[in-house]
Amino acid sequence: MNHKAGFVNIIGNPNVGKSTLMNAFVGEKLSIITSKAQTTRHRILGIVNGDEFQMILSDTPGIIKPAYELQESMMDFVKSAFDDADVLIYMVEIGEQELKDEAFFRKITNSKIPVLLLLNKIDKSDQQQLETQVQLWSEKVPNAEIYPISALEGFNVKEVFSRIIELLPESPPYYPKDQLTDKPERFFVNETIREKILLHYKKEIPYAVEIDTEEFFEEEEIIRMRSVIMVERDTQKGIIIGHKGTALKRVGVEARKDLEKFFGKQVHLELYVKVNKNWRSDQKQLKRFGYNQK
Repeated sequence: MNHKAGFVNIIGNPNVGKSTLMNAFVGEKLSIITSKAQTTRHRILGIVNGDEFQMILSDTPGIIKPAYELQESMMDFVKSAFDDADVLIYMVEIGEQELKDEAFFRKITNSKIPVLLLLNKIDKSDQQQLETQVQLWSEKVPNAEIYPISALEGFNVKEVFSRIIELLPESPPYYPKDQLTDKPERFFVNETIREKILLHYKKEIPYAVEIDTEEFFEEEEIIRMRSVIMVERDTQKGIIIGHKGTALKRVGVEARKDLEKFFGKQVHLELYVKVNKNWRSDQKQLKRFGYNQK
């Protein structure tokens, strides 16, 4: 058998570029990307197929110390990334000194599977800083192969991609060869809307929001969607809607444009805002939104 297939799981602190890297590998925008921490909440698979390989990439939430039930669930997604990995990517950025969770760090340094440590955002450093950082991480994670990269600029991304293929075990494909991800269409509608909220609202608002796409009807030339933006308090609802609905309209227009690119056809998107008190700490609500899947 000459075909290779395996799971390549990406972990690291918040905001180090995990989603940017996965999207660069897949060639599609599967994970939302913003400058805010904790943008990724789920474990998202992106599947890259070649004639002789299938690479199943897994983007995970940034590693944090959980403060409430939602964040506990997010860290469960990270823990699961250790269970089925054939190759582990540990991503750090220039200037970073440590992983925020010591138990996760021990798992990485004791890993029996190949570990690639990617030192990201090197476009923001000079040669001396880069050499210092490579030395630091080679001492901290001696079992890892270290690659300086810029996921955003594409520097060394192809080289890392080729190395991953070399490390994949021989195996038939796990998924159909034309499949891009394990998530349904509604998931990407929800994530696209949430990305716009992360970009345009400040403080606690983006973290108190969850999206539920209640209707998704695909016709020959148009997809009709109806999505609800859940918030925890009435004051947050007012902020999301904005003066005369202008803030909500901006989210809807920008999300619709991105969804039309993603689906390759016209999109009609209706947005509503509802108060769903304390959903981030409610086990039933979290399960409904795809968290707490134990």
